[in-house]
Amino acid sequence: MPVKRSVPVIRRHLLWEYDWKEIDFSNLATVVIERVIERGTPEEWQEIVNFYGINKMLEIAEKSTRLDRKHKNFTKVYLQSGFIHDPQRT
Repeated sequence: MPVKRSVPVIRRHLLWEYDWKEIDFSNLATVVIERVIERGTPEEWQEIVNFYGINKMLEIAEKSTRLDRKHKNFTKVYLQSGFIHDPQRT
């Protein structure tokens, strides 16, 4: 069983305005997920799913006031496409 990390492996410049050593990824989940949806690589999408889970990503994408309709729709389709595996689901 994989060990859950305290910091997801994503490019630091996605959160350029934050001090990387001080980021609380639990409290900053909305910002992290929005940035990965907007600018993340497929590997970063997988990392964020591993870290937060598909349900959390879908919830934040739907409620986001930052993401446009295109990003919200893409998130639903991409996460349900089978390209991303959610280790939190059986």
